[in-house]
Amino acid sequence: MDHAASASQHDDRLNVAPSRWRDVLALTKPGIIGGNLIATLGGYFLAAHGTFDWVTFASVMMGIALVIASGCACNNVIDRDIDALMARTRHRPLAKGRISITQALGISALLGVAGVVCLALGTNGLTVALAVIGWGVYVGVYSLYMKRHSEYGTLVGSLSGAMPPVVGYCAVTGQFDSGAFMLLVIFCLWQMPHSYAIAIFRYADYRRASIPVLPVVHGIKRAKHHILGYIVAFIPASLALVLASQAGAGYLCVALTMGGYWLYLALCGYRLDDDVRWAKKVFGVSILTITAMSLVMVLEAMVPMWA
Repeated sequence: MDHAASASQHDDRLNVAPSRWRDVLALTKPGIIGGNLIATLGGYFLAAHGTFDWVTFASVMMGIALVIASGCACNNVIDRDIDALMARTRHRPLAKGRISITQALGISALLGVAGVVCLALGTNGLTVALAVIGWGVYVGVYSLYMKRHSEYGTLVGSLSGAMPPVVGYCAVTGQFDSGAFMLLVIFCLWQMPHSYAIAIFRYADYRRASIPVLPVVHGIKRAKHHILGYIVAFIPASLALVLASQAGAGYLCVALTMGGYWLYLALCGYRLDDDVRWAKKVFGVSILTITAMSLVMVLEAMVPMWA
């Protein structure tokens, strides 16, 4: 027996395993999961008002992470053809054929079932229903149809994107009240300029893949108008939590500061020539804004001086 050849084959198998796990992880889009978990944290602590239940908290965080991972895996299956055409996504596992469709769907199903079970065991029926609705809108409405056929796909996708903080909130309250509605509106409005900014600095990718996002269909100038309009609507919507006594002074300061700077950047878009650089700044500040707002919801619940 050739021991050198056997050792080489063994090393190859060891190298393949980490690579396969990296592909499985990439299939679930961990960056998206992380961002949504921060929003879920914000929703949970906004509703908790200083109280804390480890079982509910762990169940909603783990459950929504698994449901989101399932949706992202399904989205990768649906988008595998257009992913192959876009510079940003062409190296994804399905686009490159490193994971089969059957494997990806199996992973998605396992993650989805595990997520729903986790939510069902530790939260309430409304929370489970909202998570399933969010998954259904993202996979069944946005990914399967709207993304490829309508400029309003972004608007539909914003509904699913706004669901995690609402899920976190309703895991505590067990009801869809005014606080849950305000969170839904805030995060829907936030999604729009955030997504349009991506579509501007990834304009060539979207055009190559024939995805009818607003900048491709109606031009970048019109997209700038929409970005400005949605940010103008987002700021008072975010402040509604304070008016309803759901959030305190710390949140007010962060929402005004970050929202105001985001608005300033949107206005700068009308006098700057480099649309790509400008859109990347708008995108970056959108992430900072929603992250800061979500984290201050947590701080206000945990640290009295922030309230």
